[in-house]
Amino acid sequence: MTHHTSPLGVKPSHAPAGGGLQNRPVAGAWSIIAAALMFACMGALIKIVSASLSNETIVFFRNLFSLGFTFPWLIGGRGIDQLKTRCFHLHLVRCMTGLGAMYCLFHAVAHLKLSEAVLLSLTNPLFIPLIAFIWIGEMPLKRAWGAILIGFAGIALILRPGPGIMDINSLVGLMAGVCIAFEMVTIRRMSSTEPAVRIVFYFVLLSTLISAIPLLWAGRIPSPHEWLYLLLVGLSATVGQFFMAKGYSLAPAAHVSPFSYGTVLFAALLGRIFWNEALDAAGWAGTALICGGGVLTIHGAKPVDGPHSIA
Repeated sequence: MTHHTSPLGVKPSHAPAGGGLQNRPVAGAWSIIAAALMFACMGALIKIVSASLSNETIVFFRNLFSLGFTFPWLIGGRGIDQLKTRCFHLHLVRCMTGLGAMYCLFHAVAHLKLSEAVLLSLTNPLFIPLIAFIWIGEMPLKRAWGAILIGFAGIALILRPGPGIMDINSLVGLMAGVCIAFEMVTIRRMSSTEPAVRIVFYFVLLSTLISAIPLLWAGRIPSPHEWLYLLLVGLSATVGQFFMAKGYSLAPAAHVSPFSYGTVLFAALLGRIFWNEALDAAGWAGTALICGGGVLTIHGAKPVDGPHSIA
């Protein structure tokens, strides 16, 4: 795959109406920053509603509302023929890895500091080159290895070497980053034959259907105020996704992807305001190493290897 993908797994269109590639880095950066803010707000909303609703319930309604918000765009005027696929199995793999990322991230948001949970999910650029090498034989550039090692040093600081490394909630948050990396490599596998709209359609549809199954034993009908929070979760996720896709359409991914890490800063601010959360020195050092390693990996690997939110 030669294009960067949005959080939806969409290959963004770089061609404006007049033809040619757009190169508007300032506008692209502001779009990515807006997306980062929306994803941080989504995380805060999840943290609030997770106090009373199960993880399974939140994941399902996030998918359901996202499907409702995006369905008119996916289907409108293009006809059903665009949805025919010969690689349904890859769509299913993408769905399962994406759902795994959601379950892990939402669990981490409920049990960790908001900024730490978001940061651990944004470790995915560090895993993408490794997974792509093992699965599809893509050899990372030599300069990417140093960046990956820097990022993993930051992960060690966040997980706290010693007894803290066994903290199951932190490991679950890290698994969100691993799942996102698998998801992105899966998209790379099928993007040569599958158009963006088909990739998005099967993801939101299958995610909604599959995430409905756990509701048989772990769900309940939300209260009126919980409905409002769930609606806002789906809305913020969808708006964030479109801001992210817009940002990647305005400028090269390597120029705007680093701004995705603004999600961590916004999450830290929201965590401080609403839950009096604060990172210690080791936490800030780990944050700097992970963000720095991720940014360097973006510039030293394939174009798809940027930070992705599963929001």
